[in-house]
Formats: sequence, C-alpha cells, structure tokens
Amino acid sequence: MNVAVIYAGGQGSRLQRYSRPKQFLEFRGKPIVVYTIEVFQNIQEVDAIVVVCLEDWIPYLRAQVKKCHLDKVVEIVPGGRRGQDSIYHGLVCARRHYADDTIVLIHDGVRPLAMEKTIVECIEVAKEEGNCVVCVPATETVVVKGQDGGMRIPDRDSCYLARAPQCFKLGDVLAVHRKALEEDRHDFVDTCSMMNYYGYGFHTILGTMENIKITTPADYFMFRSILEAREEGAVFGL
Repeated sequence: MNVAVIYAGGQGSRLQRYSRPKQFLEFRGKPIVVYTIEVFQNIQEVDAIVVVCLEDWIPYLRAQVKKCHLDKVVEIVPGGRRGQDSIYHGLVCARRHYADDTIVLIHDGVRPLAMEKTIVECIEVAKEEGNCVVCVPATETVVVKGQDGGMRIPDRDSCYLARAPQCFKLGDVLAVHRKALEEDRHDFVDTCSMMNYYGYGFHTILGTMENIKITTPADYFMFRSILEAREEGAVFGL
C-alpha cells in the first residue's frame, strides 16, 4: 500500500499580500493544491491520498476534491501550527486507515510539478530500502556556517537539495514524530532532517529541477510558465 500525505496547512506568510493562502491561489480556476493532488491521483502506484489543510478551508477543499473527481482522497484533516505538526496530523490519519508497513509519500501541497517517473522510482526504492528522499544537485556554491561563526565551502559535487516526495514506512516515521513530540522538538525543517537526527540513514534519488515549492510570487509565475510549457510540449510532441 502506497499513501500520499499532502500537507497544505500553512498560511504562506511570504505570499500574504494575496487574498488567500498560497496553496489556494488559482490558475485557470483551479487552486495549486488541487494540481498537486492530481499528480498523485493520476499515478497508478499511489493507492490513497490524505490531505492536511487549514481548518477554515476544509469545506472549500472538499468541494474541489468532489468537483475534480479526486476519489483517492480518503480524508482531509486540519493542519497544525507548524509544518511538522501538520505532517504528524496527516500521518496519524493515515495510520487510522493503513498498517505500519505502508509506504507514505510526504509531499508539500505547493509542489504541483513533481513528475510521475520520479514518484514511481521513489516508491520502488522505499519498498526495497525502507525509505527514499527525492533530491536535486546543488547548482550554486554552498556556504556552511560553523558554530564558531567561520565559513566553509564544501565540494559542490557532493551537495544536494532535499525536495519531495520523501518516502518512509508509516510505522517508522510516525514513531519518530512521536519521539520529537515527547522531547518538545518542533524545529525540524522537513521529515528527512528529523529522521536523520534520530538515527535513520536515508536513500536518495535524483528528481527534476522544476519540482519547485511555491513560496514567493516569483515561484507562482514560474509554476504557470512551466505548466504552460509542458502543455505546449504535449501538443507539439516535444
């Protein structure tokens, strides 16, 4: 069983000048989070979808799910104060429906450009190795600040950026989230950082650079451009 947990519970502070949270910004009459859900809806290997949403927007999203015939969505649950909390809510929901050995694909609601090939490969590696995180190579110089305030520059060829989905066995990732809660840790930037902190190594595959997270107005316009380019490529057989 492979279940996507899509978290879209944030307020989107960097896009606050818009009248709605970033995941509900529309393009051609459809919100970004629906584009994201559709990616997983259309992949045969994905069996079900749990969506974590701002509580006040749940009725709106339910209506959108029904309108777009997204029948793999088994439940929409309220988010938490932070992304880490929202992911936990989604995992708890998934565990109510599915067993510990389920593969969960944790994915941002504002990453609507993930490719089917990448997601399927991520599932395959997670099933074989126990987990898998999609990454992309660093394309610019990475500068690391040490505890003493000094700077160092690692070899760029060894640097990657973690993206999504991030796939784990449901029982493993839920246990680590609960351990973080017991220790009152709420500062992990993503799930692979948390898993690594608590002793888990993880396997990686390379994803595509266009799988961006929409957090700024520039990202939103890039999303529109990439989507239009994909559509034109399909029309002209590119």
